[in-house]
Amino acid sequence: MARTGLTKLPPPAATGALVPQALTLTEQYREVRKATLALCAPLAVEDYVVQSMPDASPAKWHLAHTTWFFEEFVLQHSGGAYDFHDADFRYLFNSYYNAVGPMHTRSSRGLLSRPTVQQVLDYRARIDERMQALLCDAQRIPASLLPIITLGLHHEQQHQELLLTDIKHLFSCNPLLPAYVRQQAPPSRAAPALSYRNFPGGLVDIGHDAAQAQEAGGIFCFDNELPRHRTYIAPFELATRLVTNAEYLEFILDEGYQNAAHWLSDGWATVQREQWGRPIYWSQSLREEFTLRGLVELDPHAPVSHLSGYEADAFARWADARLPTEFEWEIAAAGIPTSGNFVENQHWHPLPAVHPAPASQTETLPMLQMFGDVWEWTRSAYAPYPGYRPAAGALGEYNGKFMVNQLVLRGGSCATPRSHIRPTYRNFFNPAARWQFSGVRLARDL
Repeated sequence: MARTGLTKLPPPAATGALVPQALTLTEQYREVRKATLALCAPLAVEDYVVQSMPDASPAKWHLAHTTWFFEEFVLQHSGGAYDFHDADFRYLFNSYYNAVGPMHTRSSRGLLSRPTVQQVLDYRARIDERMQALLCDAQRIPASLLPIITLGLHHEQQHQELLLTDIKHLFSCNPLLPAYVRQQAPPSRAAPALSYRNFPGGLVDIGHDAAQAQEAGGIFCFDNELPRHRTYIAPFELATRLVTNAEYLEFILDEGYQNAAHWLSDGWATVQREQWGRPIYWSQSLREEFTLRGLVELDPHAPVSHLSGYEADAFARWADARLPTEFEWEIAAAGIPTSGNFVENQHWHPLPAVHPAPASQTETLPMLQMFGDVWEWTRSAYAPYPGYRPAAGALGEYNGKFMVNQLVLRGGSCATPRSHIRPTYRNFFNPAARWQFSGVRLARDL
């Protein structure tokens, strides 16, 4: 990027690192770190610093924080005395780990004009050198650090998605509506008709199966996916595809945002306070949508995206349906390959569902778009599973302390790395959040 004077970054084609189990930990580390830089390749230096809202972070902060994780939780515990790259970075780039120490205020991350972008890139390069040296000397790595390194890689993949969604929100605030990438959208296609598939319910096992994963080579999971437990699900039916823009437009034209009967109390209060009347990135004409490719014509067949949990719930009520529980979603997703429109596809936006192959009368309806495209809101509160215990020490703050005032989302999005997702993955956001690629799959009672 000669126009910025920064260290040359990988081209966008390198984005979205796969982390298959066949790769060594050293290779996994190299691929994930390279993918983060590749996502930043289309940015100008000015884009790295700005913070568009308190929920979003500047690209520079993401680059530094994901590096801070490896220095704070791995390198300083790898044996012997450790000399931190910059002691001030421990304060500036801590996110929410109170056990580590004080941290810079989240809403003020955009005020950090220093350290410079180049200094942050130099920081990443230096920590990468130290990590590579550690990983190349396997006998030197304490066994207790191996799962933390793997956690750090998945933590960075989470921030890869946040990089994209935060950049999209930032660019949407610019009156020029700049594009992250200059790229033609793939040809649209008509979405298949909305159908429902029945599920019998009953006693079901939910959560990550650690024993089975161990047999498969130790598939990673976050602690909030544990322990596997049994719960009862009543019979239900789930839509075979995501709700489309055209279907959500019907809700808007039917004055869905003006009818309190469709909304939860907190949702209605939010609609009134924020003056919502359409999805966050739709134009006032309801004909265009801001995307990472810039302002484009609204595709009626693509999944509606960037909805809050309140909007998703209100649409479901309007449609005489409801949001699924996270347990219903997980049962429906069981056994389905985790393939779909992920960041590796570089479409940068949700795509219409593909028509399934013709099925015989004895075959069940296929579940489409279960993975990728948009995160799917559920009606489930983000709460601990029975018997959940957070990890000891600072890393115990990773998930457990956020188990309040959040709803669970499932399935991943077009900004999620494919290797980061699995059927038991539990994402979570406050129901008012709209800047993530989040959408709707309808459910109904039987």
